Amino acid sequence: MRTLLNRATIFAVGLAFSIIALPASAANWVLDPGQSIVTFKYSYGTDPYEGRFSNVEATFDIDPMRPGSCNFDVTIHIEDIDVDSPEVLDYLLDYELFDVDTWPTANFKATNCRLTGVNSFEADGMLTIRDQTNPMTFPFELSIDTCDGQVCFNLTSEVELLRLEYGVGQGYWANTAEVPNEVTVTVDVFALQQ
Repeated sequence: MRTLLNRATIFAVGLAFSIIALPASAANWVLDPGQSIVTFKYSYGTDPYEGRFSNVEATFDIDPMRPGSCNFDVTIHIEDIDVDSPEVLDYLLDYELFDVDTWPTANFKATNCRLTGVNSFEADGMLTIRDQTNPMTFPFELSIDTCDGQVCFNLTSEVELLRLEYGVGQGYWANTAEVPNEVTVTVDVFALQQ
């Protein structure tokens, strides 16, 4: 018990020093693609499916002393979707779904954050997929960590998107009987201070 308590105390003190060591003004953080995962889940009929956005670029400008001050700029390169089936990949990249020949990226930009809990936040911004841009509130949890000896943060989230609001579903794919409108996006990313 004493060892566990001592380790917990050491961790808490270390975390506090990490936070204190952060700059008192806004800091620029860049996503570490090697440690970050962004997935999406959907269903076709009664079968669940999952894919991964394997090429995500993001910068975060966050002031730890003023959590409401933030600037997120996230770009997802749609053509780099990773799924188990080449056939599914062809459908996803086709003009009736993501149409990557015309719109190769999706983008989320936020300029306002608010604290909703001890380490939970919401970011208000705009999400663009295809030619559709809609306001979006992005809930997330943020914790300070170390990545290979360097201060980093871990941002996690799960959000549900309605694909038809972004034009992802033309022709046959606009029908929600087989492929529901709801898609769950799960985010578990690490960013390094620049």
